[in-house]
Amino acid sequence: YGFINTCLKSLVIEKYGEETWEKLRLQAGVQDSFLTFEVYKDEITMQLVDKACKILGVPADTVLREFGEYFFEFCKRSGYDHMLRTLGGNLYEFIENLDALHSYLSLSYQASTEVLFLFVFPQEMNAPSFRVEKHEDGSMHLHYYSDRRGLCHIVPGIIGAAALDFFNIEISMEIVDQTEEEERTGKKEHIVFLVTQNPVFSYKERNEFSSSPQYLADSEKQIENQLNKEDLEKAKNTVRDRGSSVCPVKKSHWKTIRGIITLGKGKLLRGFDPVYPKSLWIDAKTFCNGLPFHMVFDKELRVKQAGVSIQKIVPGLQTTGICLDHYFSIVHPEVPFTISSIQKFINSQFVFQTRREMMPESWKQRPMLELRGQMIWMESLQCMLYLCSPLLRTLHELEERQMHIADIAPHDVTRDLILLNQQRLAEMELSNQLERKKEELRVLSKHLEEEKKKTEALLYAMLPQHVANQLKEGKRVEAGEFKECTILFSDVVTFTNICAQCEPIQIVLMLNSMYLRFDRLTTVHDVYKVETIGDAYMVVGGVPVPVPTHAERVANFALGMIIAAKGVQNPVSGNPIQIRVGIHTGPVLAGVVGEKMPRYCLFGDTVNIASRMESHGVPSKIHLSSSAYQCLKYKNFEMTGRGEIEVKGKGKMHTYFLIRNKTATENEIMGRP
Repeated sequence: YGFINTCLKSLVIEKYGEETWEKLRLQAGVQDSFLTFEVYKDEITMQLVDKACKILGVPADTVLREFGEYFFEFCKRSGYDHMLRTLGGNLYEFIENLDALHSYLSLSYQASTEVLFLFVFPQEMNAPSFRVEKHEDGSMHLHYYSDRRGLCHIVPGIIGAAALDFFNIEISMEIVDQTEEEERTGKKEHIVFLVTQNPVFSYKERNEFSSSPQYLADSEKQIENQLNKEDLEKAKNTVRDRGSSVCPVKKSHWKTIRGIITLGKGKLLRGFDPVYPKSLWIDAKTFCNGLPFHMVFDKELRVKQAGVSIQKIVPGLQTTGICLDHYFSIVHPEVPFTISSIQKFINSQFVFQTRREMMPESWKQRPMLELRGQMIWMESLQCMLYLCSPLLRTLHELEERQMHIADIAPHDVTRDLILLNQQRLAEMELSNQLERKKEELRVLSKHLEEEKKKTEALLYAMLPQHVANQLKEGKRVEAGEFKECTILFSDVVTFTNICAQCEPIQIVLMLNSMYLRFDRLTTVHDVYKVETIGDAYMVVGGVPVPVPTHAERVANFALGMIIAAKGVQNPVSGNPIQIRVGIHTGPVLAGVVGEKMPRYCLFGDTVNIASRMESHGVPSKIHLSSSAYQCLKYKNFEMTGRGEIEVKGKGKMHTYFLIRNKTATENEIMGRP
């Protein structure tokens, strides 16, 4: 399920950052998000783990162990900690009941699941199985069986985190054996871990320690603090009244507490010792009716007795001495149907399935019945008791087998589970739908954001950003006066002749090639492109954001234009095109004009003079007015005087040519690395 991949994503983002996750998922070729209850292929998880090892530069066992530790915390944060805490009172019981947790979750999710603390996988892949052996020195051998090879290193991470969190003990786990389990149905990976923990007191040491004066004093204080003072006083009076007639000796508080515990309880016990009747007070008929789905069989698998409901479904069981494996197969755990295999996995929940060929004719077209329960070995009888219930998840499964709630014993919680799970499945389906809608909205929102960025980029290409933002907010953009800025105009030499001799598409391609180069240079030198009309290109420095270096920026941009134009081919002659460039510095008024296609325009005599500098210029030269020259005079630019020329509408003007930047290389001018 997507729960696993979501956890892996969360781990990578939390420890290594969003960029690492993005790189990881792109290399693995997977999507960015996963639906919690959606079934995904195993290959996705394996790909993510494999790529994580390569990107992070750590071995697979380290990644899997770290993932196991994080996965435990992730499950706790997801609300599963209460379920996990109730599995057992110590680590041995906890591990022993993991298979039971898997069995429960297989009812909650409509597919069979592989869960290692909710390590969920699709139906066609079976759940892992755990078998634990406890030794006298406190160590354990944990047997781990799985269809998937290479995931065993997750186990120490999860078990270690659970031991520390739930039982406050640190453990170490090492692999002592790793084989292909041949005795199980199909080849399975069988890993044996040696689990060791911090040393604990032996029974004798614990008794000696608990009898020490310090321990007794501490225990006395602890119990006195726990008891209510009023109840303690009443108890003291009761003990005093009883004891005064026998031996009026003053008792210590601790002896008083022992007396309280002893009253009506027989004796002070260190542990619990069950009491069994001398004979069983239940007859065979009541037992078979009260437990309608139980079976008893001997070492040869011969059936000795069976509950009434299972007899009704499998009539062959009414014949005493028939072999159980003729009528049933073991689904879980996947072991051969022998008494030795069953005894080996006796702590596991066993799932039996009826054999189709042995069922009555009326059952041949129905799904086979599965039974789930526990095995109990009866040493005195040398027989195995299988206490079980029908394994049914929903009312639909009940109806498919033409069974009824009444077929299940009233005390059997399966009745409640079927009804509750029916409601849960409906809630899960609703949750799935909501999650899918949420994912669809997330994708749409992402696409909308991308389109918004494209729209904004287009808008910012037409208008200055602060002006565009004001227009988006519906505000009026006031015209602004700039006391000093530098304006540049350029055009293509003999552009009219070129147009007369070429196809329109050739002109478009030529201008587009030229303008793409110029547009890149506006970014390099941080100048604002005002507009293009035909072959004319206009930029300004110091508008819309005033800067003291406006003249230098425009000058460097102009030098870049001359170099860039050499890379654009004249469609008539095949030679590089030539451009004229004119620059002038002075005050302007700037503002937005129009509503349908608003443009940010510049007004003032400075614009006219800059245009005249371009029209009176020389091919492949940068023509400067005297005011532009004064701004660049002490800025490391090489310039030469042109002298006085007649300028249309302005009379005589002293102008200059810009030659080069003395300190900048061509690559720096062109913005190349």
